[in-house]
Amino acid sequence: MRNTVHVHLASLGLLFLIFRALLPPAIAQPPDARAVAPPPLSADQIVQNLVRMNLERAQALLAYQGTRHYRVAYRGFPGTRSAEMVVEVKYRSPGTKEFTIQSGTGSKLIIDQVFKKLLQSEEEALEPENQRRSALNNDNYVFTLLGYETSPAGCMHVLSVEPRTKSKFLYRGTIWVDAEDFAVVRIKAQPAKNPSFWTKNTEVEQVYAKVDGFWLPAHNRSVTTIRLGGHADFAIDYTDYQVTGTNPLTESRNRTASGM
Repeated sequence: MRNTVHVHLASLGLLFLIFRALLPPAIAQPPDARAVAPPPLSADQIVQNLVRMNLERAQALLAYQGTRHYRVAYRGFPGTRSAEMVVEVKYRSPGTKEFTIQSGTGSKLIIDQVFKKLLQSEEEALEPENQRRSALNNDNYVFTLLGYETSPAGCMHVLSVEPRTKSKFLYRGTIWVDAEDFAVVRIKAQPAKNPSFWTKNTEVEQVYAKVDGFWLPAHNRSVTTIRLGGHADFAIDYTDYQVTGTNPLTESRNRTASGM
């Protein structure tokens, strides 16, 4: 069993990223129909719409593939280590992911003990019980509406999320929800439960982007501070997406606009 600090620091932030990434990919509504100023909704209405639309999107997305670029850099006690790995990913509904490692460079310890274990954990996270325990809904979180933002990409509801339990599957922080599609487009958070004694703090941000009408992960960034000193910087970049299978998405625009 490897208990060295550099293994802990590289893995604790990475393993948390699995669970916050369990949000189902989201399908965007046609851009020409995007509302400029939708009627105000309560936090409960936003979450109800989000949960319903997430279910419809999960049923509509049958298959996709893409490439991920993983990177870790650690600086501090007992030394400096870094590694990169490129992985091809194929997803098939309802919960199958196939990973093919294209290349790996840098620290073999990080590649074997962090990157590869992260892929194994992500497969386990697709199990129905784990998805239930990590779902973004009222069973697992308390939501508070913080405000409303506009950007060139559209309008977004901003909500704080607080986990109902200190679980490794959950996080606390802020989410940005597209006001037209009711899809999570950005997350800034910390794990609800400290994954290790060695971890002092972990900050994670994930951003989603539209791909062929779908919202899929675009960038992952996390910074972990270690109690003995040092920082671990972790990143995933998602590229070369191809959506290879879909079902028609149920039209829910009128219901989502009213929050009913």
